[in-house]
Amino acid sequence: MSNPGLAQADPLDTFPRLLRHHATVRPAKAAVREKEFGIWQTYTWADAADNVRALACGLAELGFKRGDRLAIVGDNRPRLYWAICAAQALGGIPVPMYQDAVAQEMAFVMADAEIRFALAEDQEQVDKLLDVQATVPVLRHILYDDTRGMRHYAQAGLMSLDELQRHGHARHQREPQFYELEVAKGAAADTAIMLYTSGTTGTPKGVMLSHANLLLTAKNAAEFDGLTEHEEILSYLPMAWVGDNIFSCAQAYVTGFCINCPESSETVMTDLREIGPTYYFAPPRVFENLLTSVMIRMEDAGAIKRRLFHHFMAVAKRVGPQILDGLKVGLLDRLHYGLGQLLVYGPLRNVLGFSRVRVGYTAGEAIGPEIFSFYRSLGINLKQLYGQTEGCVFICMQPHNEVFADTVGPAAPGVEIRIADNGEVLYRGPGVFQAYFKNPESTASTKTPDGWVHTGDAGYFDARGHLKIIDRAKDVGRLTDGNLFAPKYIENKLKFFPNIKEAVAFGDGRGQVCAFINIDISAVGNWAERRNLAYAGYTDLAGRPEVYGLICECVEQVNADLAADEKMAACQIHRFLILHKELDADDGELTRTRKVRRRFIEEKYGTLIAALYDEAKTSCFIETQVKYEDGRSGVISADLKIEAAKVFAPGGAKRAA
Repeated sequence: MSNPGLAQADPLDTFPRLLRHHATVRPAKAAVREKEFGIWQTYTWADAADNVRALACGLAELGFKRGDRLAIVGDNRPRLYWAICAAQALGGIPVPMYQDAVAQEMAFVMADAEIRFALAEDQEQVDKLLDVQATVPVLRHILYDDTRGMRHYAQAGLMSLDELQRHGHARHQREPQFYELEVAKGAAADTAIMLYTSGTTGTPKGVMLSHANLLLTAKNAAEFDGLTEHEEILSYLPMAWVGDNIFSCAQAYVTGFCINCPESSETVMTDLREIGPTYYFAPPRVFENLLTSVMIRMEDAGAIKRRLFHHFMAVAKRVGPQILDGLKVGLLDRLHYGLGQLLVYGPLRNVLGFSRVRVGYTAGEAIGPEIFSFYRSLGINLKQLYGQTEGCVFICMQPHNEVFADTVGPAAPGVEIRIADNGEVLYRGPGVFQAYFKNPESTASTKTPDGWVHTGDAGYFDARGHLKIIDRAKDVGRLTDGNLFAPKYIENKLKFFPNIKEAVAFGDGRGQVCAFINIDISAVGNWAERRNLAYAGYTDLAGRPEVYGLICECVEQVNADLAADEKMAACQIHRFLILHKELDADDGELTRTRKVRRRFIEEKYGTLIAALYDEAKTSCFIETQVKYEDGRSGVISADLKIEAAKVFAPGGAKRAA
């Protein structure tokens, strides 16, 4: 890995020192690209260092001091990333927030973190911060990157980053040694960032991570995968998520590779194809959505193209992963796969933007084995990792050629893992967080005095020494007959089907498994249009009997698959309903990282759950309050049909494709 100077007298143990190092040894190399007005703008490491210094000096002029927290909210933008390092240079703590969070959610984080300084990307985020300011009086300064629409804003404490940097340049001219002296005060043990958990079981907690936590973990992982300064990644995931801070910040600073910021969330796929990243990360939801779009396009394709696709995908499924792992494959199969490479796999990778990917990862929640195998069968070196915000992402990593769909690999470099008597996974290592901000009780319940962290996940090591995660420990339960119930395992199988966007399974303490289904409006809408089925919107489409028939086929295929699994045969889905609305983070049903808030859903939709388990009921009326993007509230009501699905004798069904 190209990273000269790690052993020199001035230790490269903080982000600002690493930035100075890259600006010295590779000043003209691209550090950040941003697509603006359809054109990629490139900033070198020297540019990045100059911008960070100007931002830091400007913040100091406003009174930002060591220990202050800087809230940052917006899409992935170079100056927002630089502001993170600028705050660190002054001994401050950046606190990124989810850009799609409503003002109320932002207010909690800002009050909890005692935010005096906030940086917004644009007018939309400024408006939310101004709303928050009324309930968080400690907030004094609101900075913004994009000046469009801000001309007539005259509130006290508002300032553009352009003006802030002008103040910073002036401060540097007056005190040329100020910035370097501040950087010299930093230490590896200082808190480098504070990231708030998604709050699936309660209010979010501020996870405090040090420079050492992030940089040592990033260095170990980069060496593990052979990452160099020549990598290219697309930085499109929320800056408030620990994964983005590892991939777009820590690993970029450790190796010196270039990050690329897309123009907008709508252009990510186009930008992905243009950049052609060599290193790529996405949560399972992204891979599920990509697969859905592929399947929709193939349904619309001509008969010949459709037959070719399905024929060669069958070949890929059979031998693709073995070829990728360098295992022995027969000559005819290898030639057959090579023809598929020319006609299907290569063009498909190019369309997805994965032509140059050397290493790809997915994490955040479990990915369906079928979805995972689909991408590897195309020749994409997609691997799984297991991690947490509290561990700086990397707890388990899959080595090259030891990639299995049902495990997350052995312990990451420098990490120890043990399984508690109750099956819970615990770990310790260089990435273990310092503490939860102002929350010693939660810190003590999560992190032991000798550094072991409770993950809350249930799992075990298989014979290969790879960790297998079953589900969240609190979610794993038993049916009344004593059989294991792991809802996430079932839900992931359902979500493999492109017509199913989300699923929530129920069964703990009950005699059988039932489920809520969210259809994918794009996939099912396309299916309906090709059959001339008219519909007025999501609620109307979800209630169509034809759609129930389509989803029932998916559920029964999952049941056939479960029946072939000795441990999960009892978890076949007996009854299901299609929800009248999509589960939404704004309605509290999902976290901002799109994880199901299971307990909240059980409380909110208790009437529907009771109806599912009442064999006499074939439908149930529901009224649900929803929040719209413009802040208004409304009510959606529907009479939901309850459908019974076919179940299979254990071991007697052929495994579903």
